[in-house]
This record gives sequence, structure tokens and C-alpha cells, in this order.
Amino acid sequence: MIADDVVLGENVFIPQPALVNLYGCTIGDHSRIGAFVELQKGVKIGVNCKVSSHSFLCEGVTLEEGVFVGHGVMFTNDLYPQAVTQDGTLQTEADWQVVLTRVCSRASIGSNATILAGLTIGQGALVGAGAVVAHDVPEFAIVAGVPARIVGDTRKKTSTEGASQEALS
Repeated sequence: MIADDVVLGENVFIPQPALVNLYGCTIGDHSRIGAFVELQKGVKIGVNCKVSSHSFLCEGVTLEEGVFVGHGVMFTNDLYPQAVTQDGTLQTEADWQVVLTRVCSRASIGSNATILAGLTIGQGALVGAGAVVAHDVPEFAIVAGVPARIVGDTRKKTSTEGASQEALS
């Protein structure tokens, strides 16, 4: 479902509009949104971005231009999520604040990565598949593992491919 309050740029491609949940978000020109994607209110997608199937971008997430988001990527927007308040009643929007996350131009996020709230993923950075990103990622860094750690530099197209698993986590 694409809600009436979604702002779509020119030539946005959503091949299966019945299989997405988009509301209150903005999607830039020439971007592509895959099936089973949810973009919540306030999400901003830049021009020439690709968000692959089964990904979840919650309120507070901004993707700058040319960002790639792989399949099943999850973003969070709360550092201390809880279902109830101190008095035991269910939380509402008034009980917490959205924590903003920014993915800078031409960064890429691999499938099934989880991006914790309040982070910046730098320009041209690459997040490996399945990584859990708990800290800011510098420009052009390649990060992988749980928690994600720097393993290379996208400008050199190299990484620590021969490193032991212990060194990567």
C-alpha cells in the first residue's frame, strides 16, 4: 500500500506497489523500492537509491543520494525500546523520541544488516551482509561482523579477506 501522503519523485520505480507499506515518506527521483518494504513516516530517500525487498526503514532514517540497501535490512530508531511506561501502560508516541540515522551518499548496506539508531554511515561506505552496526561508519570504510568492525576501504577495493573470524568480530 502506498498512502496518499507519500511524496514520490520523478520516475520512482515500485514494481509491486500492492506489496509495500509506504506512508508519510519522501522518495527521490529515479529510486527503486522492492517488494515487502516498509518506509515509515518521515523517512527520506534520496535520488538514485535502491531499497531491496523485505527491508524496514523506520521513522528518522535518511538515505542520501545513490544509496543501496540490500534485502532484509533493518533500521532502528530507539536506543532503549520498551513496550510500557513506568506505570505499566502501553507507550505512545508521546513517551519516547525518535533517534535519527543518516546513510550518506553512495553508501551500500548488505543484506540482513541491522543498523542501530543514531548512527551515520559515511559516504561510500560498505556494510557487510549480516553486520550489526552499533557505531558510526567512517567514509569509505568496509565494515563487517557482529558488532561491525572496519575490515577495509572501498577506495582500495580491498578488505581483510584472509583474516580469521575472531579478527572480524
